[in-house]
Amino acid sequence: MTHAPGPAATGKGLRLVVFDATGHGRSAVQPWLTASWQLGSALYRRHPRAPVDARFAAHGWTDALAWLASVQPTQPIAEIQFWGHGRPGRVFIADDALHEDDFVAGRGCGSRGDDLRAVRDRLVGTDALVWWRTCSAYGGRRGQAFAAAVSSFFGCRSAGHTYVIGPWQSGLHSLAAGAAPAWDPREGVRDDDEGLPSLASTPWAPHTIHFLQGTLPPGW
Repeated sequence: MTHAPGPAATGKGLRLVVFDATGHGRSAVQPWLTASWQLGSALYRRHPRAPVDARFAAHGWTDALAWLASVQPTQPIAEIQFWGHGRPGRVFIADDALHEDDFVAGRGCGSRGDDLRAVRDRLVGTDALVWWRTCSAYGGRRGQAFAAAVSSFFGCRSAGHTYVIGPWQSGLHSLAAGAAPAWDPREGVRDDDEGLPSLASTPWAPHTIHFLQGTLPPGW
């Protein structure tokens, strides 16, 4: 789905949201999650402080990246948010994952590498932001390596969470291109990989925002 240009289109660049529309997941609340991403992204089109210009219901990374590379093609991109599932060092649309190898020089080959480079070429530069609003993507040492690879590849700031997120979204950290992660790799994570789920977000956990907060807090 695409929409007419919004407020950001006449400024420094587009603000875009991609969300997992597959309904895929083992959790009993998965239907609610999918519906919340659909509704939430529609509400963000009218966000009072940080409206987005367009949103896309993705069924895999192939169509998600193709849309990002082509939507409103005369406009640069200032911000991309992805809403979906994540684990330390990976973000998912259904079972289709993006991970560190996709962003490391020399490994992002084939059509996926071409699509990622096409998206990179549309970003406004170091002022752009790529924000993974998923559970745990920046948790553990795998999450830190993923953060560094994403920021280096896109040449801009990237952001992600170390905790399981929902209405409260904890462990939000960002990383500029070329910088080293400074947050504790143990934050929010019981296990660095597959053994145990990450901790749930709470209002008092580190670096917590609410799901209605549409911008990255300064300094985070």
